[in-house]
Parts: sequence; structure tokens; C-alpha cells
Amino acid sequence: MLSFSSSMYGQSGSNITVKGNVKDNNGEAIISGSVVVKGSTIGTVTDIDGNYTINTPADAILVFSYVGYKNQEIPVGGKTSINVTLAEDTELLQEVVVIGYGTVKKEDLTGAVTTVSANNLAKGMATSASDLLVGKAPGVSVVSDGGAPGAGATIRIRGGSSLSATNDPLIVIDGVPVDNSAGVKGMGNALSTINSNDIESFTVLKDASATAIYGSRASNGVIIITTKKGAIGSKPKVSYNGTFSVSTKTGEVDMMGADEFRQFVTDKYGTESDAYKALGNTKTNWQDQIFKTAFSSDHNISVGGAAGSVPYRVSLGYTNEEGILKTSSLERWTGAINLNPKFFNNMLSVQLNLKGVYNLNRFANTGAIGAAAEFDPTKPVYMPDYKDGDPGNGYYLSLKADGKTPIDIGLSNPVDALNSRHNTARVRRSVGNVQFDYKMHFLPDLRANLNLGYDISRSMEWNTIDDNSVLSWVTGKFKSGFGENENYEQSKKNYLMDFYLNYAKEINNKHRFDIMGGYSWQYFYRWDSTVYPYSLAMQKQKGAGTYQDGKSYKSENYLISFFGRFNYTFNNKYLLTLTLRNDGSSRFSKDNRWGLFPSAALAWRVSEEGFMKNQNLMSDLKIRLGYGITGQQNLPDVNGNPNNYPYLNKYMYSKPGANYFWGDEMIQLLRPNAYDKDLKWEETTTYNVGLDYGFLGNRITGTVDAYYRKTKDLLNNIFIAAGTNFSNQLLTNQGELTNKGIEFNITGHVIESKDLNWTLGYNVSYNKNEISKMLDFDNPNYKGIIHGGITGGTGNNVLIHALNQPFNSFYVYQQIYDSAGKPIEGAYVDQNKDGVIDTDDLITYKKSAPDVFMGLTSQLSYKNWDFNFALRASLGNYAYNNIQSNREAYGGSSMLDPTGFLKNRISSASYTNFSEPQYLSSYYVQNASFLRMDNISIGYTFQNVAKWLSSARIYGTVQNPFIITKYDGLDPEFNNEGIDNNIYPRPRIFMFGLNLNF
Repeated sequence: MLSFSSSMYGQSGSNITVKGNVKDNNGEAIISGSVVVKGSTIGTVTDIDGNYTINTPADAILVFSYVGYKNQEIPVGGKTSINVTLAEDTELLQEVVVIGYGTVKKEDLTGAVTTVSANNLAKGMATSASDLLVGKAPGVSVVSDGGAPGAGATIRIRGGSSLSATNDPLIVIDGVPVDNSAGVKGMGNALSTINSNDIESFTVLKDASATAIYGSRASNGVIIITTKKGAIGSKPKVSYNGTFSVSTKTGEVDMMGADEFRQFVTDKYGTESDAYKALGNTKTNWQDQIFKTAFSSDHNISVGGAAGSVPYRVSLGYTNEEGILKTSSLERWTGAINLNPKFFNNMLSVQLNLKGVYNLNRFANTGAIGAAAEFDPTKPVYMPDYKDGDPGNGYYLSLKADGKTPIDIGLSNPVDALNSRHNTARVRRSVGNVQFDYKMHFLPDLRANLNLGYDISRSMEWNTIDDNSVLSWVTGKFKSGFGENENYEQSKKNYLMDFYLNYAKEINNKHRFDIMGGYSWQYFYRWDSTVYPYSLAMQKQKGAGTYQDGKSYKSENYLISFFGRFNYTFNNKYLLTLTLRNDGSSRFSKDNRWGLFPSAALAWRVSEEGFMKNQNLMSDLKIRLGYGITGQQNLPDVNGNPNNYPYLNKYMYSKPGANYFWGDEMIQLLRPNAYDKDLKWEETTTYNVGLDYGFLGNRITGTVDAYYRKTKDLLNNIFIAAGTNFSNQLLTNQGELTNKGIEFNITGHVIESKDLNWTLGYNVSYNKNEISKMLDFDNPNYKGIIHGGITGGTGNNVLIHALNQPFNSFYVYQQIYDSAGKPIEGAYVDQNKDGVIDTDDLITYKKSAPDVFMGLTSQLSYKNWDFNFALRASLGNYAYNNIQSNREAYGGSSMLDPTGFLKNRISSASYTNFSEPQYLSSYYVQNASFLRMDNISIGYTFQNVAKWLSSARIYGTVQNPFIITKYDGLDPEFNNEGIDNNIYPRPRIFMFGLNLNF
């Protein structure tokens, strides 16, 4: 719609001045709207009254645009006055969002759903798929498993809903729910299957009204990944994305140097002591010895377009990544093929998705990190006067008084630990599906959808330790100088068949129905095998191929489901969604095999009401209410393997060496496991209230959500009375856990102009969890589930799941401090005032999960330049500093082992001056809140470089440039239930990138 005044005309081909006004549908002025001469850099913006003035060729075309409105192109035709009315871009609200078993228009969403599209993903800031989600979605926490090449990530949506079962979300890749239980050996997680350049969008389903369609696997949320595809009628387009990066360590544990340690030993024991005599005469920084500057590269090339009527996209990626810990590396090849043709006058749509990955991983011995923070800095890397045949292969190790025999409880030489262990893995994995969607010719509103998918993997891992190495003398079961090698194989298969019918109908432009019902079948299989071979030299010497019996594991389970969804919209204002899923899992007995998971959601599009039409401030307003029940059936056993039949009475073979002899015959024993035949689903009930908003033609958009989640019948390992089962611990259904929180996010197009554009995104989430029930019976002596083993001492644990406390609370003594704020050794609060400090005085103290986490992203562009960054903060999370607690005390065997070797101390030992270790002191539970700059990037794009090259972008990125925290350790962010010990540190990465579009 446009109007113009033509009282004056300019001569064709000459420049003229054009003036006019730009307004919206309601007659309100468009402020800072863009007016550009098409095909040029000539342009201007409208003022506060919507007026503009531009000097343009008389025969040019003007392009009028504004965020949230449709662009208009108007020929000047010599006119000197052009007034324009921009129409609201309803396609922005009608953006299609992928949900479970279908799609829905964004305006019709009734659940708590966040979509992160390719346009919002950071350009050149991440090489792994999980990194793309960091800080992008409210309520979603993504924490890397460390800085190792190919490391996975722990993803949590609205906290955890289980104590013993998994808290990982369900991941669906192009319609295939992938198997993420216990992972694939040799890979980080399911997201490692996908090259980040192939991802079109992430859709995060958070509340039960959105996730209940996935039933028994949706208690922890769902992440749906859609990959890029070709488009009908598009010409072939070739794209290349490549990066070269340099990784460096950000710091090191503050251990004593050689001179400082020598002085510390002298101050504590004197020069005539055994401790002083155990000192060496060299200076070795062991952390410098094990870390390095690493170089990596990543390449991806894709071809997309349409071959006749068949849209296609093909991509190939290669990654070569070195780790900053010496000997760690990764080579990865990824490939993807997407075909999505249509047949029979577009009545039949076919989508073929194939993805594959081939990984070659060299895992460094991360035990070297802990050893480097403890090995005596006055000792050399290599053994002086070494002779062939001496233990250690030339590396320094502690010897007994005879000077020949290794001390079998001695520390691993950090350099030997890296160089003498060769741990490599090879993984092949493929995820794919073919989906047929058919509109019935006799009733086009009715569709039938068949989805056939698979997720298969095969991995092999070799862990070889050099004979006669330091490791072979001081680690393992035998400590006899031969390498305790392990060869591991794994095969996993996941097959899927989904079928549903969908009927969608609109009546009289007021009533819109969308009804879906279907059936799902999924099969999971896993096989593992481990053998323990001698090296070839030792095989000849021992006359045997293996040093202990191997083991194998094979299991399978099925999941069968019936599901349905009913969507109803009245007058484009009032929306109702109902879903129901009935899951049957072979993991439970026939009496408890089936679980019913319903949900309901209501939404009111307030912005469509008549009383909202005569204003232009608020362009979108929707209120949502949701309720639903989801389940949990993913049960790991004590070894982390899927526990497929926990309700059955199972027998296990005895461990190697635990046999019975009948005469000369060795008989391997069987023992029964504890079991609960009445084991059933965990169930999580969620209530959600949300609000979607948009201002100024959706120049500012966002959501607010508040939720309450309660999980009952927790799958819980509890202690039981002796003689009541085959163990003193039993996996059963006892306990309840609640999560409640608030989420807020906002996206603003701060500046929208011809040359300068700036978009800011911010999200903040608050979550509080509490264990509201532990047992089904009263037991005043029951403390809770104590866990969280640490390094140091014997059997020390610092975590607890306790009643009326957050899960993974720390369980320690309350430290007493002197007037200067210094901890007093052995001084703790006597909680029960009985005059004795014992386990009855342990308290729950702080927790590892944050109260609040937030993310801030910025995308700024000026002409061809772009500048982007991502900040993230975590508040209220605490960490147990096990590095410090195990390396501060100097007395007893803490610093000088009775066998005669020394262990380095952390620099803070001089401050605390502890003689004996204080492992369970609250002093070591430290505030780990932080503000981290995840990445910062600057780039420049060259347009129309050549006829064959449409654009080229070069950029530089720094990942992990800085962090602000009060935490005393190396990094406050890690995955280990809040226990900081032996963590592979995150590197700082300097990256140069190149994007080419042909």
C-alpha cells in the first residue's frame, strides 16, 4: 500500500531529491526505518515523525524496510514525493517451529519453547555443536566436560529431575531420538555426530506441555536439531568454512616452585630431617612439562541447491584438533546428505537425512595433571645414571632404600604418564532417516507420516602401557613392571519406526483444528567387550596372551508408544493444546511396564484483541498456561551402563581372581544382585505460566516463564536392612524432588539502519531445587545418600542428597576461624553440643548448582564489518577445591611419604599451615560464581568478489578470553558434581577463519 504526490518530475537518468513519509498500518510513524536505493550503498533513515529525504537517480528503485514489517520496493519514476505504508510482516509470527512429531507456527505455540536459528548462532565462534547453545536459551545450562579435544558437554534444562537416573535431555536429530545413554565410547556425546556448520536450528522444549509428546524420556527436556537442506528452484551453491586456531593454557595450579618448596621443607623440618634429605637438586616445573601450545584446523565444504525437482544439500567436514595437554589429539571426518523431493503434485514429500562421523581420538592420560600438581619440583624428569633394564625406561621414579626397586605406592612421573600410555579410539557412527509425508488425494487436509530411522555406532579403543614404564610400576592392580593393557570394543544400534496421521482443518476463518495420532517403535541394542592382553614381549615371557580374564556385556530394550495431540485455535486468539502418550518399556515388569503421560496448555493472544488495535507500542502479547506429566526410564547401573532389566533377579559372575577351586578345577562363581520387582517409572509433573511479548513492531521481543516441577517415585539407591535382599543397597522408587524457577529473555534490534545494525540478546534463569522426600518410612537416623568421593584419605565423601536440601549439597564440618579470618586447624562447630566432633556434626553446606545463570550476546555490523561477543554468568554455585584440600597439609604422610618420597604443596599451605589434612572442612567449599567471556569475534565480508565468488568473510575470534571469579582454583566451571580435582583445563583459543560462498 502506498501513496505519492507527483506535482514535480525529474528528468530520467538525472539525480533528484525525493521526500516522503513512512508509517505503519495504524498510521503511526515508522522511526529509523531504512530507505535505500536498490543495488547501491545510497540510503537514509526516517526521523521521529517518519519523514525522510534522499538524493537518488530519477529512474532508481527505493527499498523501504523496518524490523517486523514487509519490505517494499517502489520505482522512483521521476517522482519527488513518495509516501509509504508498511504492512506488518505476519510471516515473522508465522515462522514455523519444529516440535515433536510435526511443526507449528510460532504464533500458535502454547508451551515453553525456545528456538535458536542459524541466523542467531555465533559466526565462527564454535567448532562443536554443543558450544552453539551456550548462553543462548533461558533455562538451558551447557557446561563443557573440559578442554580435551572432542570433549562433550553436560546439558541441563531447568535443573535436574532425578537423583540416580540420568538428567540429560532427549536429543532428536532430524526426527531421530538418538541414544545418549552412557554415550558412545570414544565420543563426547550425541552432538559430536553433527558438524556445527550443518545445523539450521535448535528447538528446546522445556515444559511438560511441550515435552509430554515424548513421554517417558522427556522429564529433562528435549532438544530438537534440524539440519540445513536444499530448496526447490535454487541454483547450486558451494560454501566453504575453515578455521585455523592456536590454543594456550590460561594459567596453572599455584604450586610451590623448587626454591619455595625447599624452603618450606626446611622451615617445617630443618636441614637434618629425613624430609630435607629427600629433596633433590634440580628445578622442574612439572606443569610446564605436560602442557603445550596446540594448533588445530577445521574445514567444511557444502553444496546445496536443486537437481531438477530434487532439492539437495551435501557437506563434508574435517577437523584436526590438538589438545594443550601433550599427546591429546582428535581427527574427525563428518559427512551429511539431505534430499527432500516432492512427488504427485506435491502431495508426497520425502526427506532423506544421512549423517556420519569417523573419529580418531588420542586420549592423554589426565592423571598427569594431578601428578604434575604434586610431584616433587626438586626432582628431574629423567633418571640420572640410567642403565638399560633399570625400571622406569629412563624417567625418574622413586626407589626403595636399595636404590633398585620402585616404590609401588610412589607418584607417577607426569611426563612418563603421558608418553608411556597410548590410549587411542576409533569411532564410526551414523544417524539417518527417511520420512514420507503424504497428503491424501481424496482429503488433502489429512496427512500420513512414516519415519524410519537409525542410529548405529561401532567403536574400538586401545589402552596400551609401555612395559617397564613408571606407570607399570606404580599404577594398576599388579604394579609388576608390565603394561596392564586394555582393548575395548562397543557396538550400539538404535532402530526407529514412527507412524502418525494428522488432520488439519480451518472452518470459517475462525476455527482451526490440528489433530494427530500415532504409533512409535524403538529398539536399542548394546554390546561391549574388554580383553586384557600382555604386550608381545610379555606374551613370550609369560607364555600367555592375557594377564586376566576378559569381560563382555550385551543388552537390549524396547520402547513402544501410542501418542496423540489435539490443537484448537479460535479466532486466532484462543489456543488449546492437549497431548497424550502411552509408553511401554521393557525395562519394567509387566505390572508396571506402561506409563501414561498427559499434558494440556492454553494460550491467549492478547495482541489480537480489539482493544489492542489502536496502539503501536505492543506488537505481540500472548499469555500461556501449561500442565503435564513426563517420565523417566533411563537407568544406569553402578558402572554407568544402561540398566535394562532392574526388576529381574540377575546373577553376576565373580570378579577375576574371586574363584572357587574344586580340586584342581577353578570354578567361577555367580552371585545374585539386589532387585525390586515392583520398580516403576519416575514421574515429573510440571506447571508453567508464560508470557510472550513484542514491542515496536517486534523490534523488541522476548518471553517470561515461571515453572514448578515435582518428581515423585524417584529412582533411588537406598540402604536396606541386612538380610532383606541380596545387598545392603537397593534401587527402588522412593523420594520426591521439586524444581521451581523463573526465566526471562529479551532480544532487541537496538539499531537498524542502512550501514549500522546492532542486535542484543539477554537471558536470565533462576532455579531452586529441593529434595522434599527421601524415604517412604520414618527413620530419624537416616542422613541421606552420601556420595562424591575425593582424592585424599580413605573413603572420604563430600556430597549428600538430604531431605529438604538441594541435591548435590556439600556435606562437611563447619569451619571455625580466628579473628583474622584464618581457618583454625581441627576446629569445627559442635552442632549437637555433645563435646565431641564426629560424623553427627557434619552439615549440608552450599551446593554445586547455580541459583542464577545468564547469557548476553551482541551482534554488531557496520557496512561490511561485524563484531560479535558472548558473555555468560553463573551465580550462587560452589565448588569443593580438592586440589587445595589434598595439597596443603605437611604433617604425617601428607608431604613426606613413609617410604621416603616427597609430595609438593600448594602455595596456600604457607597460609593455612595445616599439619594434618582437613578434608571435610567447609573452608574448601568455595564460591565458584563467575562471569566469563565465552568468545569475541571481529570479521569483514567482501561482496561480489568475482563472478564465481559471491562473498568472502575473514574473521578473528578469541574463545575464553577472560573470566572474573573469586574461586581459588584454576577454573570455577567444570563437570564433576562440584568437586575440583584433576580437571583438563579449558584453553584460550585464538582463531582465524575464512568463509567463502561461490
